[in-house]
Amino acid sequence: MPGTPYENAKRTVEALGPAEQLRLIAELTSRLSGELNRRSRRSLLELKGLGKDIWQGVDVADYLSRERSSWNG
Repeated sequence: MPGTPYENAKRTVEALGPAEQLRLIAELTSRLSGELNRRSRRSLLELKGLGKDIWQGVDVADYLSRERSSWNG
């Protein structure tokens, strides 16, 4: 009875000797590292303005005053 591709690969790897398993790990690590490096990096600046509608109509000075007074209990 055939298993999932993962299970089949795991069985195949388990049949390899330790040196071959290490070689496979090195090749997979190299391949996956290359894929991760090719993915586009995201910038924190993309979050600029996110949620600004939540703060509309809020007086900043009043909000900060209330927040700071809550620190003292």
